[in-house]
Amino acid sequence: MDEDSTGPGASYSTIAGKTIRLAVQDINDKGGVLGRPLRLVVENDESDPTKVPAVLQKLSGQGAKALLLQSGSAAIMQAKSTLTQLKLPAIAPTGVTATLVEPPNNELIYMLANTTADWAEVYCGAFKAANISRLGVLTDDTTTIAALNKSLLGGLSCVTVVATEKGAANASDLSAQVARLKNANPDAVLVTSVGGAFEVLAQNTLARQFSGKPRFSLASIGNQPSSWKLANAGALKGLIFMGSINSENPRTQALTKLLKEKNGDDYEVTAYDAQAWDSVQLLKLAIEKAGGPDDPAKLNAAIQGITGYQAAFGQGNFTLSFSATKHLGADGLCGLSLIEFGDDNKPKGPWSTFQPPCSG
Repeated sequence: MDEDSTGPGASYSTIAGKTIRLAVQDINDKGGVLGRPLRLVVENDESDPTKVPAVLQKLSGQGAKALLLQSGSAAIMQAKSTLTQLKLPAIAPTGVTATLVEPPNNELIYMLANTTADWAEVYCGAFKAANISRLGVLTDDTTTIAALNKSLLGGLSCVTVVATEKGAANASDLSAQVARLKNANPDAVLVTSVGGAFEVLAQNTLARQFSGKPRFSLASIGNQPSSWKLANAGALKGLIFMGSINSENPRTQALTKLLKEKNGDDYEVTAYDAQAWDSVQLLKLAIEKAGGPDDPAKLNAAIQGITGYQAAFGQGNFTLSFSATKHLGADGLCGLSLIEFGDDNKPKGPWSTFQPPCSG
């Protein structure tokens, strides 16, 4: 696993990384794969694209037969050409940028979740349902979000982006940016960030200066329970984020039970957990289909032969399928849900105004 454990993507990569480790241990506790234990080797690229080739070379040198790319989008993009050189298949568990699995150099890389293009379609459905036509955007300055914004905002043809304000990921004050957004008079504000301290500061400031305006966010805030506790009392109330955890999905229920047993009853299960778990299970299936992990070409072909995998995230009938030409696993929009925060700064459930249809 290439895990960003100290860089700008650490706020979500460490959550996924923890569950990847647990999934590997769970498989080994049940006898491994084809009678052999899985061994997880880990390096950190700090979400720095310039460090990725050396990190992947190091993992290959440690015997890696397949890779889990748990890092930022910009870093994973840099990994594609290195994968081709190493001839190792890879899954990006929490990747959401479609270009990660598009040509060139996409023969060996796979992704599970709905992309930002799907997000744009869902946001547009939401904005239409809520009569929002003018949008303000508050964003951080990370390379990961810059790449995501290019795809996501470019797909929001349903609204006019009247102002975009940027702040440093380590900013201590976003008052000026929010004041300028307010002056642009948008109908709603969308925050795009990797989460963590920036997202908390953004929502605290918006709640204080932008009271009454609808607020939307990415999956980041919904998948980082530690951030909810840092927000001011009631600051997240009414915030709507792009979620993937649906409590009615029986696989989500089973995973939630397991993770609470391992991590404590107060553990908040996120999409990062579910996607991490599914990534390890998909590699297990591929190894079994290939008859072992030692032939990377067979292992890659085996991944492409996985269809109708019932995911631990998304709505109850959401599935993942791959092929030689389909390296994005999501089968339809129903891997997504719009979730609203309640008075207690915790997600209270699906947003009643709009939900993506489970079709496509």
